[in-house]
Amino acid sequence: MQNIKNIIFDYGNVIFDIDFRIAQASFQKLGITDIENFFAHKAHNHLFDDFETGAISPAEFRTGIRNAAGKPELTDQQIDEAWNSLLIGTIQENHDLLLEVKEKYRTFLLSNNNEIHYDWIINYLKTTFEINNYDAYFEKAYFSQHMKLRKPNTNIFEQVLKENNLDPAETLFIDDSPQHIEGAKKIGLNALLMTEKPAQLGAFLKANGIL
Repeated sequence: MQNIKNIIFDYGNVIFDIDFRIAQASFQKLGITDIENFFAHKAHNHLFDDFETGAISPAEFRTGIRNAAGKPELTDQQIDEAWNSLLIGTIQENHDLLLEVKEKYRTFLLSNNNEIHYDWIINYLKTTFEINNYDAYFEKAYFSQHMKLRKPNTNIFEQVLKENNLDPAETLFIDDSPQHIEGAKKIGLNALLMTEKPAQLGAFLKANGIL
């Protein structure tokens, strides 16, 4: 792409497969009803926003799930397994692609995440790929729970730009969520909506002139 010097990648359903429907089914099995309003791709209960911005602890999140299900007897393990069920995985080819892109652009990761998912992902990366984190794959990896901010709010994008002295006109943001794309565009970022599965990331990057 012309004039693009920097790329900010989302994680879920761009690099790493996630499936909200599996988590919805898992939460329903715990006893949560009206699942489309409680937890979905485009909207969800404030409990998830609070957890993704570090406003509540894992223990408080689990209490929120117990309250929503009306089952105080639910164990931490039951809740964590239901919550983590949306995490599918990634492929080595995507890690290789990230290193290839990093040779041509300044690259960053910007993910709405939370402590329970983050811990699962780090363990998965260690056991599956023998890597400790994403430090080698990006100039910097940003996670919402550490920043106390989340997409699509413009302040999270502004912080990444400011900290790294990035010009939004020279920066591309790639995400699978239309609302996050709109948030990025509000501050002048170029943006691409990822409509393919993460397994097609290479083809997507080539089709859009990034590689």
